[in-house]
Amino acid sequence: MTEEEKKINDALIEESSEEETIQEEVQLDPEQEKDKKIKNLISAVILLAGLFVGSLFVDVVQLVRGGGFSQRALNSTDVFSSNGKTWVAFSEPLVKVQVISDDTCEECKPDEVLVGLKQALPTMSNEKIDVNSEQGKKLVEQFNLKTIPAFIFSKEIEKTELFAKAEPFLDKQGESYAIKSAEAGFPVGKYISAPKASDKDVTLGSSDAKVKVVAFSNFQNPSDKQYYNTVVAPMLKDYSDKIQLVFKSYLPPTATQAISASIAASCANEQGKFTAYAEKLFASQDAWGKAKDASGILKGYAASLGLNTGEFNKCLDEKRYKDSIDQTLKEGQSFGIQATPAMFIDDQFKTGVIKYDDVKKLIDEKLAQ
Repeated sequence: MTEEEKKINDALIEESSEEETIQEEVQLDPEQEKDKKIKNLISAVILLAGLFVGSLFVDVVQLVRGGGFSQRALNSTDVFSSNGKTWVAFSEPLVKVQVISDDTCEECKPDEVLVGLKQALPTMSNEKIDVNSEQGKKLVEQFNLKTIPAFIFSKEIEKTELFAKAEPFLDKQGESYAIKSAEAGFPVGKYISAPKASDKDVTLGSSDAKVKVVAFSNFQNPSDKQYYNTVVAPMLKDYSDKIQLVFKSYLPPTATQAISASIAASCANEQGKFTAYAEKLFASQDAWGKAKDASGILKGYAASLGLNTGEFNKCLDEKRYKDSIDQTLKEGQSFGIQATPAMFIDDQFKTGVIKYDDVKKLIDEKLAQ
């Protein structure tokens, strides 16, 4: 063996010896080896269990408590029980509803309406907001709310079956929808605004009057005749210098003769003869109401009352106030008016059989405030 071969052989023997030494250093006794295997086994079990449990539960705390079902588990069932409750799955999204009311108003409680809404929209979640809070005031202004309780739905309502049915009664502002409560037939707790006078409405009394009375009427309706004679006429006599009366004709589009009579009364108002002409119309309802064309009769009334017939006839023939009547119909519907007579004394609403004593008492209370 050459000197070089001897050196190589010695190096191999030394390397083999080092490997044996290393193996001896890392070799564990039986107990240590057993502990290590157990720890490795536990780690593997935890890992596998975590993967499995993760498909059923969100975390260890939820595992211990028995809650936190995974998406996969929830997708596999429509009904399940947990913690004494039964949960039902819906295909529709969660819809948030802001309920605007007034805790000081007993009639404004939304509970009854919410029960009905929950049946039609089971995925709704409601938040109550006081109408007098800053948030409440902003919502009232944003949606031009007229009554409370009021209900504002999040945009998710668009994805529900209810939306198609309710859309005609929904007013969209931004990302939300307010239901037109009065038009939809929801019970009105109280009005937070009242109809306003337009430049085409008949107004009697000062616009600075402390109390505003808005009357919706129909010259052809016998009930309105009684209402005018027993409520409006004495009210104007007793409070002419203390209130402002706004007279609005509330008529269906098919009431042809009533529309003509209303236009005629407004034409007479241009010449300061509204009350005289209104009394004439109510006194002779059958005469013009049953005529095929009432324009001749209406023009005759103007002449008998001493009006400028040229101006009056022009006003009537061009149907000068027809657009105003159409607008009043929409306005009345937005306040939930379904029939005449109906009246607002400031924000207090009265309809049906209206007694003057009740009206007088309310006006006196308003004037005393």
